[in-house]
Amino acid sequence: MDEKLRELADRLGIATTYTDSGLKAACHEVSDETIRFFADVLGYKAGNNEEIARSLRRLENSRWQTVLEPVYVILQSRKVFELVAQESQVDDAFALSLSNRQTGEKSEVSFVVVVQAESRTVARKVYRKLEIEITSEVAIGYYDAELKIGEKTYQTLLAIAPEKCWQPDDWDKTRLWGYSVQLYSLRSRRNWGIGDFTDLCRFVEICKTSGADIIGLNPVNVLGHCFPEEASPYSSVSRLFLNPIYIDVESVPEFCPEDRCPAEAEIADLNALEMVDYGRVYPLKMKILQTLYKRMQNVPERMKAFERFCRSKGADLDNLATFQALYEDKWQDHWGGWRAWEKEYRQPNTAAVKKYQKEQADRLGFFKFLQFEAARQLQKVTDCVREAGLKIGIYRDLPVGVGRDSAEVWGDEALYLRESGAGAPPDAFFPSGQKWNLGAFNPFELKARAYMPFIKIIRSAAQGAGALRLDHVMSLMRLFVIPEANGKQGTYIMYNFEDMLGIVALESHLNRCMIVGESIGNVPEGFVDRLFDKNIMSMSVLWSERWQAGWGDFKSPYQYPENVVTSIGTHDMPPLKMWWFGYDIALSRKLGIIGSDQEMCDNYHKREADRWKLLKVLDENQVWPEDNRRHGNYLYGEGYPEGLEEAVHRFMAKSRAKIFLVQPEDIFQVEKLQNLPGTDRDKHPNWRLKMPVNLEDMENTLAYYRNMIAIKKER
Repeated sequence: MDEKLRELADRLGIATTYTDSGLKAACHEVSDETIRFFADVLGYKAGNNEEIARSLRRLENSRWQTVLEPVYVILQSRKVFELVAQESQVDDAFALSLSNRQTGEKSEVSFVVVVQAESRTVARKVYRKLEIEITSEVAIGYYDAELKIGEKTYQTLLAIAPEKCWQPDDWDKTRLWGYSVQLYSLRSRRNWGIGDFTDLCRFVEICKTSGADIIGLNPVNVLGHCFPEEASPYSSVSRLFLNPIYIDVESVPEFCPEDRCPAEAEIADLNALEMVDYGRVYPLKMKILQTLYKRMQNVPERMKAFERFCRSKGADLDNLATFQALYEDKWQDHWGGWRAWEKEYRQPNTAAVKKYQKEQADRLGFFKFLQFEAARQLQKVTDCVREAGLKIGIYRDLPVGVGRDSAEVWGDEALYLRESGAGAPPDAFFPSGQKWNLGAFNPFELKARAYMPFIKIIRSAAQGAGALRLDHVMSLMRLFVIPEANGKQGTYIMYNFEDMLGIVALESHLNRCMIVGESIGNVPEGFVDRLFDKNIMSMSVLWSERWQAGWGDFKSPYQYPENVVTSIGTHDMPPLKMWWFGYDIALSRKLGIIGSDQEMCDNYHKREADRWKLLKVLDENQVWPEDNRRHGNYLYGEGYPEGLEEAVHRFMAKSRAKIFLVQPEDIFQVEKLQNLPGTDRDKHPNWRLKMPVNLEDMENTLAYYRNMIAIKKER
């Protein structure tokens, strides 16, 4: 690679090499073609040596010709930021005032100016770098800063962040447990074939009775209105808004009992299914909700609340509603998503779109109503958590990206890396890597907008939550991005890691919300330690807490890390009983994920050894039920060990981990996967498996009772 191209890549934060997380940890050289492609995506030409030289000069000079950057994320303990001034301005009078965005309060602050030695001549003008250190006490928060140098005035945003993320009082002495649930999977006699916010309120009551203090949820962001069967919660159309499928229709104030009558038989049928039938549940709910929206328009108090909600959400809600209405109009005639629409509809601020919004105001109002009611019902869940006294409450999940065919990208395409999408490099499970096709922020554009799009997304998920899981938390530092064109090589794009950490810590405190980072995958060396420094908890699962990189013995509970949220597995892993029998191995062979019978046989042999190792560590830690000790070695064909899930739950509850999450699928011995990564619904029914037990019956089952006893022995 040409040295100047490498220099440009380094300056732009484009990785020229990377090491994957496969079994052999191969190092990859990134091609010149990929570097040039992403340089152009970031706004810097690199087609030839002349363009590279111009791009380097532009990068170098742009900072020197800008007095203040658009945003500074600085620590409350050291409130220092850098600026550039012409040498003729250095001896002028300086004044600095701050206006708090949360309170509106404006104040002058004390500061000192330190002139740096570094200078540069650009276009025959000499520029100097200076540092300003604020010496006044300033609370954490966002401040519009106004800096006067002589007669000239400059503006920036100061995000004054705490050193670490928020944690509850006496956290050092705390060891909690709770549940990890997929909201859609909650089964009840009253719901309409899918778990909803009322079911979640009922689950909060179950937690109160059992002593659980946290409920981990799948992402509940809005998905595609026209394709409800595309149900992956990690590919939303907006991370700012909620999935209306979780609305309990019967809890909408305008609902009347007779509204249910025409749909009674279908509701009963949907409720009885083992899997969520999104293609029937979603249209059924939308049909009734449209009737309720029309009724609401005749209720003045509700309309006032609705209008306040719409004003508070502003352009973001307008964009979502417009996108959904346009998509409904165009999807049958325009294959390829919004990029296939007529040019005048491919962005939200055109005259054609403004005209459409006026003509379709009532339809857009319906989509806004869905968000209004979903937000109201989720707030009710938050109220239930407070009344129940759960120490953490709802633990929400924020996806790493957003669907490229989404309202977020349509509404602001310039904010995202064009012609490319987020994915993952090769690893042990996906030797060819993964192409998620998720929209990824352009780091330069994100900073130019003072990180406000990122702040809004974090804040939207954190409000009302006691904890927030950041999916693929490594994206705060770097994200693997792949060109859309087939056969094109991907690479890592770097983000302003310290700025992103500071914003996460600030939003954590402003919303009193703990932060957890999902760090499974290709994790940079020292990355998890940096998270711990910021009070960002990591994640841990039974299957990874082993010696010899997952091949050796299971670690004992006292050997678990402390600052983690631990669980037996995740939604992407087989539940305990499925793992025990190796049904996941058979499934992977059937779908071609395991490529040969020999490989399948090797997997079975390893699983048998792993089962022995699990039994061994359970024996050593004396966690088997007192009235149901281990009876044998449970070779294949000998059946499922009685009391195994109780022993494993007690084992995990015994660990040093601050938080232990129980998956109800393990309590009730589910033998199927919620999600099989790398497959779509044509191969595996992802994101739709229901719990085998109704919420109304859960506490009365023997399995639930015995597992609660096991957990409470240790927590």
